[in-house]
Amino acid sequence: MSGILIIGATSAIASACARIWAARGAKLFLVARSSEKLAMIADDLRVRGAAEVSIFTLDINEHERHSLMLEAACRALGQVDVVLFAAGSLPDQTRCERETTVLVREVMTNGLSPLALLNALAASLEGRYKSAIGVITSVAGDRGRPSNYVYGSAKSLVSTYCEGLSARLFSAGISITDIRPGFVDSPMTAGLELPRLLTSQPEKLAPQIVRAIERRRDVVYLPKYWALIMLCIRLIPRTLFKRLSL
Repeated sequence: MSGILIIGATSAIASACARIWAARGAKLFLVARSSEKLAMIADDLRVRGAAEVSIFTLDINEHERHSLMLEAACRALGQVDVVLFAAGSLPDQTRCERETTVLVREVMTNGLSPLALLNALAASLEGRYKSAIGVITSVAGDRGRPSNYVYGSAKSLVSTYCEGLSARLFSAGISITDIRPGFVDSPMTAGLELPRLLTSQPEKLAPQIVRAIERRRDVVYLPKYWALIMLCIRLIPRTLFKRLSL
């Protein structure tokens, strides 16, 4: 029986992954800001076959409570086999440009707080479990595009941190998979005009995410064609790139 810790469990992608693990009879420990949403998701996962479901209410910006949450997760699960980190927000780029306090808050939520929690997670797992960790970042982190460079810079920070942390934890048998989705149809992107042909549903991505984590992949673009798209974007010379509206 697998023990699964999901941070940001109320996100559309995390919930879709949780349903897969529940159907396998896993033990789940769900973490998110909304206790009401967590309770609803937990009830659904129990019906779907989860062996046990525990919940913990946490805003990832509450750094002082990270260790408390991790201790509770280890007690509830017994064995932490898989961790999925899916917490975050989608900043309003224009507002971040106008209001520095908003920019700092969004970089904290999407960049610094994930680093703080991953640091505490590594300390909690190292020497105890050979866990597989999946971290949801974004293709936005591959290059600073004018349309979302605040979000992209925060995700780039997390991706770079994950690469170094993965190397540090490799000898301990702990893997970290950097999961970089493209456009996803979810409540977080509601109201945005996304290109239909390039937009994915969380239910379609979830099996690929679960598989990538279990196979201990280093970096995975989802869907796969985003690897080619972002390669092309990275290869655009800066002199041209700054003239494009991307």
